[in-house]
Amino acid sequence: MHFLSETLENYITDHSEAEPELLRNLTRETHLKVIQPRMITGHYQGRVLSMLSKLIRPNNILEIGTYTGYSALCLAEGLPPEGQLHTIEINEELEDIQRRYFDQSPYATQIISYIGDALSLVPKMDLDFDLVFIDAGKTDYDTHFENSLKKMKPGGIILSDNVLWSGKVATTASPSDKATKALQAYNKKLMQDPRVETVILPVRDGLTLSRVR
Repeated sequence: MHFLSETLENYITDHSEAEPELLRNLTRETHLKVIQPRMITGHYQGRVLSMLSKLIRPNNILEIGTYTGYSALCLAEGLPPEGQLHTIEINEELEDIQRRYFDQSPYATQIISYIGDALSLVPKMDLDFDLVFIDAGKTDYDTHFENSLKKMKPGGIILSDNVLWSGKVATTASPSDKATKALQAYNKKLMQDPRVETVILPVRDGLTLSRVR
């Protein structure tokens, strides 16, 4: 679902920061070789993630859901020289493409990759994070949020992707549509949760920004 006309979406992209060549190449390879390439973050949202990271200037970033590594490379742009990004992907078949592009970037030594289930990996991490990006299975968002919140520094930011779910969150979900129902509950929870202050940004498929109080 497009919330804006294609003409306006193109105008916004054309008048935002240009997409780095490395990321253009990653987009091209993802569309050629990977199933469901539409899951890649993309030019405009990637520049939004980059800008947010640069504004926050995080020492430690946690990403839940690496896919082919586009969003990780965008978020890494805001790291200080001593900073690290820890990114978790459950699909081991994507590891090769991730690592090849990470290694071509200026952040090769700063991006720490994990293959496995974030539901079990994150609670074991002995780290504090300034910035978290959640972009994984939608029915697990609530658990990812709770696990991440325990690792956050005060004032830290949790970003949650796809929270508008092609507009389906504003409809009555069928009983079998577990993803939509989970996102509806998640969005309501974040709006009411006194531990964070939250705003939904209508960026692509919806991006929630939650600041830890």
